[in-house]
Amino acid sequence: MAKSKSPKAILFDIGGVCVLSPLEAIATYENKNSIPSNWINYAISRSAPNGSWQKLERGEIKMDEEFFRSFNGDLRNEKLWKEFHESFRNSKKKLKDVANPTQLGDHVSLKAEAEDSRPTDQDRGAQQPQEPRHEGSAKHGGSPDRPSLSKLAKDTTIGDPVSLESEDVAQSPNNSSAPTTEQEQSKSSSSPSPAEATSTLVSLPPLPDIDGESLFWSMMAHSRSPDPYVFPALLQLKKLPVRERPILAALSNTVIFPPGHPYNRLNDAPESDPRGQFDVFMASAEVGLRKPDPEIYRLAVEKLDKLDKEKGGSGVKAEDCVFLDDIGENLKTAKAMGMYTIKVVLGKTWRAVKELEQVTGLSLMDEKTRRSKL
Repeated sequence: MAKSKSPKAILFDIGGVCVLSPLEAIATYENKNSIPSNWINYAISRSAPNGSWQKLERGEIKMDEEFFRSFNGDLRNEKLWKEFHESFRNSKKKLKDVANPTQLGDHVSLKAEAEDSRPTDQDRGAQQPQEPRHEGSAKHGGSPDRPSLSKLAKDTTIGDPVSLESEDVAQSPNNSSAPTTEQEQSKSSSSPSPAEATSTLVSLPPLPDIDGESLFWSMMAHSRSPDPYVFPALLQLKKLPVRERPILAALSNTVIFPPGHPYNRLNDAPESDPRGQFDVFMASAEVGLRKPDPEIYRLAVEKLDKLDKEKGGSGVKAEDCVFLDDIGENLKTAKAMGMYTIKVVLGKTWRAVKELEQVTGLSLMDEKTRRSKL
């Protein structure tokens, strides 16, 4: 959809877009429990396609004791733990091979944010400040001189495949001569034997002791708080007369809480709950599909098309839609189908609102916020 064309529908992701990103809850848990940064995201993503998290988001399993036992198992996978540490030893490994973000749900989006995308005090809004991290320290199970995944991925976001080539390429001086036989023998004798090399690779710190159930509920609780910029923009859209605004839809990888759980109910103040603001709500656990599977996007467009025609419109096609998400792979699928996509960046969500204003021609920020961001 061209920017000059007014959209007929706007689709919002939920976690990391309309509400605070559970990524922050994961980072807090890792900090608090001295767990290497990104291990939790790595373990969940590499458990796909049939990990407990993916099954829960497709509605294939219930959120019960068996789920939490399986989730704990995914977080204590010894094979993945070894791969996780070895990935940092190979600086030429592509980031997209380290963790596949398409297997993650909205609640556990693995990102290596660019330095200029870190939230400032002003950008945090309702977000709580976090403790400083000491990347790569022995405390976190890494080497003091080994860069973290986020530093390796500087200037990129997972979801857009980026090759991380090592910059530590040894260069010989122009006037250096070829090594002598004695030098070659010395070099050979100093190299570790295959047995020694194998011993080094398998010499890993113990697996972190993660309470999967406690982690899960901390993520869910954190994502109950509205985003300070995108959610008010959604409310502004909702206030407009139905015939004067686009159809509002949610397209989110979600879970189903147990019967009677308080999270099944709307908040006491409906205006503070995103679920009450949409004309169409497409939840992965209810339809058995997850983003970025193209089928869930097609299903969402079908529902939008039907609703628009019921209201006397001419129907909705993918190119009539704007889609906001915080995961690159989810946006790529939408873009390939013809949707106009807006990337929502952690700590800079106001930028997405400004772009949405440009696309719709509507004012979606209050003046105080607008002045602070111009």
